[in-house]
Amino acid sequence: MKNFLKRFYLIIILLFLYLPIVTLIVLSFNDTKTMGVWKGFTLKWYQDMFSNPQILNAFCNTLFIALLAAVVSTVVGTVACVGIMALSKRQKNAVLQATNIPLLNADIVTAVALLLAFGMFGISLSLGTVIFAHITFCLPYVILNVLPKLRQTGTIHFEAAQDLGATPLYAFMHIVLPDIMPGVFSGFLLAFTMSLDDFIITYFTRGAGINTISTLVYSQVKVGIRPTIFALSTVIFVIVLVVLLLSNFLPEKAEKAREKAEKEGRELTPEQRKKRRTAKRIGAGIVAAAVVAVCVLASPYVGAMAGKGEVIYFYNYGDYIDPDLISAFEAETGISVVMDTFDTNESMYPIIEGGQVSYDLVVAGDYTIEKMIENKLIQPINYDNIPNAANLEPAYMEILASTDPGNQYMIPYTWGTVGILYNKTMIPEGRITSWKDLWDPELAEHGILMMDSLRDTFMVAELILGYDMNTSDPDELQEVVDLLISQQPLVQAYENDSARDDIITESAGLGMIYSGEYLYCLDENENLDYVIPEEGTNVWFDCFVIPTNAKNKEGAEKFINFMLDAEAGLATFNYLTYPIPNAATMELIDEEIREDENVFPSQETLDLCDRFHYLGREADQVLASYWKRFRGN
Repeated sequence: MKNFLKRFYLIIILLFLYLPIVTLIVLSFNDTKTMGVWKGFTLKWYQDMFSNPQILNAFCNTLFIALLAAVVSTVVGTVACVGIMALSKRQKNAVLQATNIPLLNADIVTAVALLLAFGMFGISLSLGTVIFAHITFCLPYVILNVLPKLRQTGTIHFEAAQDLGATPLYAFMHIVLPDIMPGVFSGFLLAFTMSLDDFIITYFTRGAGINTISTLVYSQVKVGIRPTIFALSTVIFVIVLVVLLLSNFLPEKAEKAREKAEKEGRELTPEQRKKRRTAKRIGAGIVAAAVVAVCVLASPYVGAMAGKGEVIYFYNYGDYIDPDLISAFEAETGISVVMDTFDTNESMYPIIEGGQVSYDLVVAGDYTIEKMIENKLIQPINYDNIPNAANLEPAYMEILASTDPGNQYMIPYTWGTVGILYNKTMIPEGRITSWKDLWDPELAEHGILMMDSLRDTFMVAELILGYDMNTSDPDELQEVVDLLISQQPLVQAYENDSARDDIITESAGLGMIYSGEYLYCLDENENLDYVIPEEGTNVWFDCFVIPTNAKNKEGAEKFINFMLDAEAGLATFNYLTYPIPNAATMELIDEEIREDENVFPSQETLDLCDRFHYLGREADQVLASYWKRFRGN
């Protein structure tokens, strides 16, 4: 019974650790974008991964940063350990305490401290700042692994070699280093893994166009993580697993044989010596492979520093543009596009406001653009460079002109509404007509999903109560919070991008969703329908804007002009399934979709809707305080 419990406990621990990874690997071969349904085996996500320049760029960035940071921190950390061993006991303790602080410190504190330090010394954020930051936080992990091995080795053999005429460097390389090599390898692998896995420090210290896998995945919150990321994660897991197996098990086996021979006072057998030499060669091969990989992955950056012609730096939501369009623009104009990504307007705004990173073009939400205009963070657009602006639907330009007179600062990219997606097999067709239906106890049996978004969630209650969706009146907001709190027992979950998957897989029957998700969901489950409630909703626009510190304004305008071409608009619609405010593109869209009012609402429906506006800093603080009351309940 005791042995059974031990095995059962071990199985539970292994399942807890590896079941998520196994799930990810399985989903990377699933012939659907939805996580909850298996639709057959496919390799297309791996094909898409290797043909997607943005993913490949993030993959190369991740490996380059991790390998370079690991190699440098391993060399510096090993040398530092030798220096630490030469210190007095008091000095040694003081240095070790100092090196241990980053291990105990929260990553967010380290990240903010590095960001402030770069700003204080006037250092612009770039690839170099990310590498420096990674080396900084990897060093303690190397020291933690190498120093115990160095203590175990002692100085006897080193001093004996010197007595026999060896130089200190020769004695270290041929006597000490082979003995501490397991610790050096462990330090290198730990540094590599920590760097590979990092998000927080990279997020705060990266410059324009520097995306790693972690930042790329995080930036895809707006439109949902695509299965190509599952494929990429699987490839990385396999690479790391192979490196760990080769670097740990073979050398460890050879080391145990050597230690056993020493204890028994005998020499290693020829076969054991051969295995030890093989283990050393494998170790050397891994180091050599790491160095070669760093050199190969560094070549694009060396080429960039040597000058690669005209470039525009583009800041966009994650996975919010067809990669083929960027390739087509580069081929047509000879201008390189370096794209960086973010997840929400709230995370994008402080980057633009801080000014440490310079972008030529940004996609932002309309109410955030109002804030950018007020704070003079963006500049007027020269329509002489954008003849395709004539393709834009005048009605949408008129809507935007209410907050941007003369349409000086923003050009619409996509637009949409917020509504209710529901399953017609669970809920009769036509049953959903009002936001009040999300408070219906009978419908709650099927599972109700609400957005986890301050403005969108508050909007629903505001419209039910008959208030303006841009209200900041404390009394009205308290009523909004009370109404939402009364709904909480009926809500299955508050979620954003994962809501569509729950409804597609019928884990939930209805929920709030952006209209752009409707066609995607319908393609996965034909039993779904989308409704704009009778009280109205928010009509939102994502627009192109040019920051005031843009270095290539003309290049950015050329890119906007390219994206406003009818064919480019069609490619954008097919990729995102979000409505495009382009009259020329509308003529190319399939008539059945064009007449679907769930995708392209009628003017009568739009007349019931309103837009979010920037309410000012004080009003934002008021809204945030009431949101905390609601979510903290």
